[in-house]
Amino acid sequence: MGYRLGIVGATGAVGQEMIKVLAQRKFPIADLKLLASARSTGREFEFEGERIKVREAKPIEFNDLDIALFSAGASVSKALAPEAVKAGCVVIDNSSAFRMEENVPLVVPEVNIGALKTHQGLIANPNCSTIQLVVVINPLHQLYRIRRMVVTTFQSVSGTGRRAIEELRRQSASFLAGEPIEKEVYPHQIAFNLIPQIDVFLDNLYTKEEMKLVNETRKILNDYSIKITSTCVRVPVFISHSESVNLELEKSFELREVRKILKEAPGVKVEDDPGKSIYPMPLMAEGTDFCFVGRIRRDESVKSGLNLWIVADNLRKGAALNAVQIAEELVKLKLV
Repeated sequence: MGYRLGIVGATGAVGQEMIKVLAQRKFPIADLKLLASARSTGREFEFEGERIKVREAKPIEFNDLDIALFSAGASVSKALAPEAVKAGCVVIDNSSAFRMEENVPLVVPEVNIGALKTHQGLIANPNCSTIQLVVVINPLHQLYRIRRMVVTTFQSVSGTGRRAIEELRRQSASFLAGEPIEKEVYPHQIAFNLIPQIDVFLDNLYTKEEMKLVNETRKILNDYSIKITSTCVRVPVFISHSESVNLELEKSFELREVRKILKEAPGVKVEDDPGKSIYPMPLMAEGTDFCFVGRIRRDESVKSGLNLWIVADNLRKGAALNAVQIAEELVKLKLV
């Protein structure tokens, strides 16, 4: 017995990670359908010893599916997700298309799994940088209440997709060889550089990515009183996002208690021994399911201030794994 599951955007970086995660976690699948754009039709990928051909993502393809994981961008989701829901399929969407809609649950299983009970066929997967942030800060918020938060992200190129990964690889080789640098994906050279822009700038001079983090965090924590400001930076790292997080808490705390809470929190792994140069890094997180946290220390410039450094694999926990965990919970709660 199993579920008929489809992946929209199966040929992309996140889609490929979804295939891998489904197999590793032994999700109960009776039939797996891989869907993508017309140009990818006919490509084959292996799943549990079987070669599966990619089909073009069309509304008719959802008629015989129970669950669909979407990771093909907002425009595709807006066009096809409502059609899939009409066909009786439960959609878990990784794009930004529906995240802030009032009747669409925005879910991180370790934080707000109860929100799934209100779903109407469509569930939103949060942004990658938001997911790793809320997994770590939620247990602290429940005990101490966060008054204000300043977040600076250092986001890998895989967050942009396969073309960006290739651009970093190609530019790095060209730079080291003393050859001209070609730019296609980003407005500036990304190799050996930092770009303090992710997505487009809005009227308030924040980028869309920065406001996603602000708005999604409040919705997931169901607390719109938290003051949040963020700066999102693209860095020349292939996989894993890092975040410098400064919290101003309403209640006083002891560092030993904070560490204990984080060590016991689901999905969190504490790596924090400065004397031995132990702290989270992108390479440590790559390929793992954890949200790593370290550099845990007081902010001595403000009362009840706390600094954290958070790192997670953005393709895995920041996208594919979180979506599969949602599907697992739907099955467990008999909501599909």
